[in-house]
Order: sequence, then structure tokens, then C-alpha cells
Amino acid sequence: MNTPLVYLANGQLRMWQDSGKPQTIESRFGTDLVNKSLKEQQRHAWKQGGEGKLIPSSALWGKGDSEKPVQVALTSVCRGAEPAEFLYTLRTEHVCAILSVNAAKAEEQRIWNNNIKRIDHLDVHPTLGHVACSVEQKGGTANIGIRLAGDSGLAEVTEGDSVDTAPSWIPRDQMALIFQSAGVGRNKDGFIGGLGPFAIQQLEIENGEMTTLVEDSKFDLLTPRMTADGTLYYIKRPYKDGRGTPLDALKDVILFPFRLAHAIFGYLNIFSMLYSGKQLKTVKQHGAKNLDIPQMIVWGNLIKAQQGEEDSGQPSLVPKSWQLIRRSTTGEEAVVATSVLCYDLAADGTILHSNGSAIYALSPNGTASELVRDKLVQQVIALRPTQGIPSNSTSITASNPAGNDAG
Repeated sequence: MNTPLVYLANGQLRMWQDSGKPQTIESRFGTDLVNKSLKEQQRHAWKQGGEGKLIPSSALWGKGDSEKPVQVALTSVCRGAEPAEFLYTLRTEHVCAILSVNAAKAEEQRIWNNNIKRIDHLDVHPTLGHVACSVEQKGGTANIGIRLAGDSGLAEVTEGDSVDTAPSWIPRDQMALIFQSAGVGRNKDGFIGGLGPFAIQQLEIENGEMTTLVEDSKFDLLTPRMTADGTLYYIKRPYKDGRGTPLDALKDVILFPFRLAHAIFGYLNIFSMLYSGKQLKTVKQHGAKNLDIPQMIVWGNLIKAQQGEEDSGQPSLVPKSWQLIRRSTTGEEAVVATSVLCYDLAADGTILHSNGSAIYALSPNGTASELVRDKLVQQVIALRPTQGIPSNSTSITASNPAGNDAG
């Protein structure tokens, strides 16, 4: 596959092309935020207490967090409307931003930022250039937001007690998109008790008409994508409501003392390692099995590598029950791939998918191949075809759009 790929793995943006090694894309905006935070700390270091103090303030309860540099997280990525262009979201504790990158020119431009809204799951309309995203709400819900091309504002087009995420534009001139939506279940005090199964909804932006395309009470239907001919793709995984059974409640009561003791031991073990460098338990160094299991949070679920596949060199982070489905306009479904955590549809018809540890390509003629291996692959996209993308481009230069503030 000659089309360059951009993917999010282990909290970093990477680019892969021409069967070479993946290159890390450094965010200049994120680097500037970290440097600004460090300068602020140095400027006010005398207030916090320096090395002259008997006990540094970082060792005192409640002081360490305030002295750490700003933590930058890259949360989602999507291809842009132009060739070799992609957008990504960057988030800190106080700032959320959308940035655009031209991979051919190695340039970065900040197109939106806000210190109140928290957005994720970007998608750009292929011809109109509008940006769709999900907007987190304080009550634990999420709405679909749209930023029109050339506009500085962000409008929310869904509402209600639900989690609406992963919007994807339908490739046509009219403004219509599909997204995943789950109803929120609350207890008598109004707190969230869980989510219903994710279903796939279609929204016509101009008239506000909403249609349920696919739903199943036993499965979550995630990250929908639709092709120009109306074929629908999505990830199908078993739904777990999290409420448990009476037997689970009894088990929790019986195991509570043991779990509490294990938690206390782990707490004391960490302190022992911090201050003496030794653990409270004996660890065999030779022949011991590696217990460092890759894990990350996807769609609210803690995903760990499947234990049975650790020795394969490319452990799947999700089970085989996570299936990529192709649904025709007549409602016929076919399983395209299994153990699918994320996927994308390239312009040439190639289907990209990942199990979290490797990225695979399925060509239109049915030929499957492994493209690249990496850790904690969370999202992958294929850029629009172009020429002249430098193969060793590992950093990008930021430009300053009018009307935006770095925070």
C-alpha cells in the first residue's frame, strides 16, 4: 500500500509509508504548552521552596501535582479535506485544541482552541470541509458538534441524556452524518448508573431529521463509516451493561476483605519502593514471566492485551468478538475482520484495521497483509493520495492563526 498512514499509538502521532519505519510526529503546539508551563514554574520556584529547604515541597502531601509540567494528551486524529492533510485533537487540563497538519509541507496550524469545551472524535467532510466532533458535557453525556469551514464557532447539533460520539460524514454534498449513540441510565439520585448499547444513528443537518440505522440490544455498534454507495461499516462487540447479577454482588461481599488487604499491601509496597528501593515481596528475576500487560481505555472500557496471544509477538488488545462488519443497503451483513479495535476506509478501497498491536490492510481484491507493528494503536487513518511527503518528517512547524490563543 503506497498511501501514507497516520495513526495514534501509545499517546503519540505516527506516520508510516512505503514499507519503512514509522516516524513520530511532534506537535509544536503541545511542546510550546509544556515549555510555557516549565517557564512559569521556574519563574515562581522561589514561592514553592527550592533546594535549600530541608524537605522539598514536592514531597509534601498535596504539593506534587501543582509542580508538575502540563500534561499533554493527543486524543483523536482524522484525515483532512486536502491531500496529505490530517487533523488531530490535543488536550490538557485547561485547554482543548484542534490542529491541522500538512504532511507534505511539514506544517502545523492551530484552527480552534477553547478552555471550556472538551472535544474528541474528529471527522472532516470530504468536499465541504466541515469538521464534526463529539463534545463532552459536565453531566457525563456527549453531543455531536459541528464547526463549519471558515467559521470560528462550534455548534452542537444533538442533545439529550445520551452519549453521542464518533461522528462520520456521509460522502455526499448534502450535510448528513452518522454516529454512535448510547442512552444514559441514572439512579434515583441522578447519578449515571451505566450506558445502554451503542446504536448507529443518522442525522440530516439541514432539517434535523434523526434515523436509527442499526441497533442491537446484545451488542455495541461502534465507529460507523458509510461509503458513497451506501455501504455501512462498523465495529460490533458484545454489550455489557455493568449492572451484574445477585451472584456477582454476593461474590463482591465475600471477596471484599481479601481485596482490601491486597490494596493496602500494594499501597505500602509502593512506599517501600519509593523510599528504600526495595519491594515488600520477593520477586524472582530469572525465568519470571513478564507481567507488563499493554492496556488503554477505549470507549470507556479498559482494554488489556489478550493473555492467550501474548507469545505471538503481536498480542491483540481486544478479543475476536470485536468484529468489523460490512452492511449492504439491503441489510445483509458480513464479517470483514475479527479482533478489530479501530479501522479506516482508504480512497482506493483498501480497508485498514488494527487489533491494537499491528495495522493490517485488506485490499479490494481480498488480499490481506500486515503493514506495521506498534504498541497501543488506538486509531488509524489513510491520508488522501499526494506526492512529495518527506519520508523522514518527524517534526512540524507551527503557524499562528488569527484569533486563537495558546492558553
